[in-house]
Amino acid sequence: MLAHFATRAGIGFPLLGDAKSEVIRRFGILNTNIPADSPFHGVPFPVTYLLDAQGVVRKKYFEEDYRERLTAGAILTREFPDAAGELVQETTTPHLTLRAKASNAAVWPGSVITLRLEVELKPRMHVYAPEVSGYLPVRWTMPSGAAWLAGKPALPGLAYAKSARYRRDGGGVADHRFAVEREFTVGQANELRAVLGDARNWWWAVSSFTGLRRQGVCYVPQRIPLTFRLPLGELDRQRVPAEVRAGKGPA
Repeated sequence: MLAHFATRAGIGFPLLGDAKSEVIRRFGILNTNIPADSPFHGVPFPVTYLLDAQGVVRKKYFEEDYRERLTAGAILTREFPDAAGELVQETTTPHLTLRAKASNAAVWPGSVITLRLEVELKPRMHVYAPEVSGYLPVRWTMPSGAAWLAGKPALPGLAYAKSARYRRDGGGVADHRFAVEREFTVGQANELRAVLGDARNWWWAVSSFTGLRRQGVCYVPQRIPLTFRLPLGELDRQRVPAEVRAGKGPA
């Protein structure tokens, strides 16, 4: 059955057949949350392993819901943030240059992707981090909907590298370059259909940046609208022919 699927999908690399779920049991990823009478019983939890050149597992990305999958593009963006991602928009204002990136150029139902904003401030400008109090911090607003979930914005580990100042009250200040990332989960096919109908190009907005300062001067809060326009693909739900499933035809 795997050979039939690989030929139809144009997959050229080897696929592992695990009819008795022996391999996924050894990896400890058998999804025991699915009832035994379900046609999906025996599927594994979605897991992506990152191996080094010596074949040693260095990191594991684990998903609890088998219907949702962290895309390879999202993982590459997390591991190589400066090199990965698709540039979807670049905006320059008198105060900053903002580059919006998406880990994937297209999405599918259940895709979990990474959206990333890279901000380069003009000379002598700075902004306040989200945790600051008493000042207007930067904000990235993107409401969730009935067919998608926008995760909470986060500053990657090196977002303030070599450009951070922290006031005595604990508020972070960025005065050169910083990045903000958020996870974006695409809904299931029925949820998407209820919102989009037959549409195949889906887009989201908005972004807001506030609290720009220059040597003690506060600027009027600015709103920079962002558009992430991503084609929506369909999952491959075609089953192999019945005679192949019964072992009576070529695999």
